[in-house]
Amino acid sequence: MNTNKEHISTKTNVVKPIYSITPFTLIDFPDKTACIVWFSGCNMRCSYCYNPDIVNGKGKLSYDDVLDFLRKRVNLLDGVVLSGGECTLHKSIVEFIRQIKSLGMLVKIDTNGSNPSVLQFLLGNALIDFVSIDFKAPADKFESITQSNFYTKFKESLAVLNSGNIPFEVRTTVHADLLSPSDIEIMSEELNLSNYKGKYYLQEFVNDVVTIGNLDNPEREFCDYEHVNSALPIEIR
Repeated sequence: MNTNKEHISTKTNVVKPIYSITPFTLIDFPDKTACIVWFSGCNMRCSYCYNPDIVNGKGKLSYDDVLDFLRKRVNLLDGVVLSGGECTLHKSIVEFIRQIKSLGMLVKIDTNGSNPSVLQFLLGNALIDFVSIDFKAPADKFESITQSNFYTKFKESLAVLNSGNIPFEVRTTVHADLLSPSDIEIMSEELNLSNYKGKYYLQEFVNDVVTIGNLDNPEREFCDYEHVNSALPIEIR
């Protein structure tokens, strides 16, 4: 994590961190007009991930490329969503967010929760306004689904958000061959025990693109999840 106030260079020998920009969205930042900045690279390899080009690909845009784009949209956009990939992995992310905030824009991050220290710094310095954190799987399935050992880091990130003062949401992408209704019940109870007070959002896996694990559509119907015995209110997306 880089916490220094520094110029973000666009020299040709500097790795470009950003894969692409979605210029406009009304659904990714609650109640805000926003754009999405897609960061390349991720420290997980979730088999259901529908962004393999972003996760495995190289960046095409520099920080300054994005800032130039944003300057032209001051007073047109309320905020910026930093997604990916995993945005908290990237060097100079803190200064990049500072420059976005200097334009008067709000910042939301989408994160897998693997970098609680970065999240803590951003919250402690009032640099983010909303967070979506992915709850990938219960502890016993986390490594097999994500190809990572970041379950404990996710729990630390959840604790950071629960102790913070900004709104956030927890969401799970559900592929019915990977997560059962009983898994969702376990995950819901984990969130409840962590003192999470919001809704628990379930997102249906839709196989209309290539995924990292080349998954087919699941055999079980997604509606099985609508009646799980949840410790929290569940909303289906």
